Amino acid sequence: MSDTPRKILVTSALPYANGPIHLGHLLEYIQTDIWVRFQKLRGQQCTYVCADDAHGTAIMLKAEENGVTPEQQIAQVKADHGRGFADLQVNFDHYYRTHSPENRALAEMVFQRNKDAGYILEKTITQLYDPQKGMFLADRFVKGTCPKCKSEDQYGDNCEVCGATYTPAELIDPYSSVSGATPVEKETTQLFFDLPKFEPLLREWTRSGALQEQVANKLQEWIEDLQPWDISREAPYFGFEIPGYPGKYFYVWLDAPIGYMASFQNYCDREGLSFDDYWGKDSTAELYHFIGKDIINFHGLFWPAMLDGAGLRKPTAIYSHG
Repeated sequence: MSDTPRKILVTSALPYANGPIHLGHLLEYIQTDIWVRFQKLRGQQCTYVCADDAHGTAIMLKAEENGVTPEQQIAQVKADHGRGFADLQVNFDHYYRTHSPENRALAEMVFQRNKDAGYILEKTITQLYDPQKGMFLADRFVKGTCPKCKSEDQYGDNCEVCGATYTPAELIDPYSSVSGATPVEKETTQLFFDLPKFEPLLREWTRSGALQEQVANKLQEWIEDLQPWDISREAPYFGFEIPGYPGKYFYVWLDAPIGYMASFQNYCDREGLSFDDYWGKDSTAELYHFIGKDIINFHGLFWPAMLDGAGLRKPTAIYSHG
């Protein structure tokens, strides 16, 4: 066995900046913290980073409801999260936020590299629009009856009863959860990540041992029907505007996982570490994500494909829990 410590970077899923830490969060952070403490006790060079997930329509609406700016909203929640983690002795090496200059720069870099490689598409689509609020509705702000199992009050992207995925336009009797109004269809041009081009890579990677077997089996269902992934949202939206596309913003799920990189970049700048040693294509460091199973499609499909398209390394493993 080598005496050289392993270089290990560990993350937990980013808590959303619209409310306090709850028990569901803590299951994951305590689990990750135990794993990290064990690696450090063994003498490994193990770094644990995380951040507040600070973008999206929900943040914008919560700030509006509280009568503050989105920036004030996320600052308050970050302070609350910090106290909660400190009280429970969850020891991050670095805790940051996705609304940061590092995350903006890295999100733009990942997007531009994928665009230069031909993996970004422009498509005119029909989206649901809230005529009362004057805004396009993100999937999670449309609710209705599942088109597959007919369960009521399901979100616009997937059914929590039968697990089906679909578009908001496929919902039966849709309504805006923002205002209660019946949405209308409106055409818009959006940007898509060409996920189907990564099917061979994803088939291989999901069976490489990077995932628990049952998780790989679940992802197989998505791989059989990969679709281009919508990565842009229309104003009004709290996030990063996409360079070259005025009025369009990166979808929160594009820049949220990049927030792992941004938190680590900020830590590297502070501690004098090499970012590329951990994230470069030929990195020999180990990268582990601890997440809940409800976000495995983002981490197990979109994330490794997007990283590969940008010429960056993929995770060593993803540990998913219920």
